[in-house]
Amino acid sequence: MIEKDIIIVGGGAAGFFTAINAAEKNPHLKIAVLERGKDVLTKVKISGGGRCNVTHAEFIPQELVLNYPRGEKELLGPFHTFMTGDTIEWFEKRGVELKIEDDGRMFPVSDSSQTIIDCFLNDVEKYGVEVLKNQPVTTLKPLENGWEIQTKNDVYHCKKVVLATGSNPKIWKVLEYLGHTVAAPVPSLFTFNIKDERIKNIPGVVVKNVEITVQNTALASSGPLLITHWGMSAPSILKLSAYGALELAKMDYKFAISINFIGKSSPDCMASLKAIKKELNRKTVYKFPQFDLPKRLWYQLVLAADITEVMRWADLNKQQLEALTNQLTEAEFMVDGKSTFKEEFVTAGGLNLKEIDFKTYESKLHPNLYFSGEILNIDAVTGGFNFQNAWTGAYILAQNL
Repeated sequence: MIEKDIIIVGGGAAGFFTAINAAEKNPHLKIAVLERGKDVLTKVKISGGGRCNVTHAEFIPQELVLNYPRGEKELLGPFHTFMTGDTIEWFEKRGVELKIEDDGRMFPVSDSSQTIIDCFLNDVEKYGVEVLKNQPVTTLKPLENGWEIQTKNDVYHCKKVVLATGSNPKIWKVLEYLGHTVAAPVPSLFTFNIKDERIKNIPGVVVKNVEITVQNTALASSGPLLITHWGMSAPSILKLSAYGALELAKMDYKFAISINFIGKSSPDCMASLKAIKKELNRKTVYKFPQFDLPKRLWYQLVLAADITEVMRWADLNKQQLEALTNQLTEAEFMVDGKSTFKEEFVTAGGLNLKEIDFKTYESKLHPNLYFSGEILNIDAVTGGFNFQNAWTGAYILAQNL
């Protein structure tokens, strides 16, 4: 039997952030982190393409919560306690300076996730937090004055336990056995698989701002679009995947999307094309891209409108102008499946938020049982928001242990 004051189950970002803040506030406590595998902080390592997208430069709580398809209401209070500015200050105190990129994402100046990992490892050593690997939890049992935790190797007793295990089905089953309810997980951040002649040979093309809707739903988004070897990606797609996580899963990831590549209505587009026809009547349509579209995309949309490579603007009839308008403002693409965004895997689903006290992150069903990070049914769009949720919950939780 191993005795501890606090045991944190999960050796990821939320687990380490909780342990460090709890140990800093109460240096006398015996704190241990249990990691089921042989390595810790593996998700931090690959996040942000290996650079670790620590947070996002959004400093107003009411605006920050808008990036969470699940958790928007619950996070408003916590973000008033600890949010982006506090995260920046926390890391700067430890010698880790963050930088803001043009799209608002924030990374360590080193551009290496190892900087964040080293920061955490240095602090757990500094504060005497014990990190125990290869300790997968099998059972969690409430005691009169604490908890008993069984792993495949040992049995632990502690006064308080923190679950920071992320999307771990085995831990969710343990929680259901304890009376908690769990929303079944589905992928939240993913790219769209699309096979279409218009984009088949133009991977790498970026359109700065498009408007996308999922047909026969209320799902819509806007933002940059990236054409890839397998389909489409970038923020406009990832927003749809996050906010439509549950709905798109029910469709088995087979659905139609409409894309407006130029941000104009169909009538406005038609009017513009007629004006261009008069102005450039002797020019070849194919060779002169309009609306600031990338050349390679313009070529494909022109061909899809049954306009040949040699046709001049003066040659276009009403049907061809309408077809080009349709390609520019209402282009339909069939989605057939999804792909994981980079190496990051985020899920919608997890512990029912109504069963958590968001002032302390303690279970409403069991005293001295706390939760941190993605084990909760909270997820965000891409851009550092999932990490900010982890830092906020872990900090508040640690102050209340």
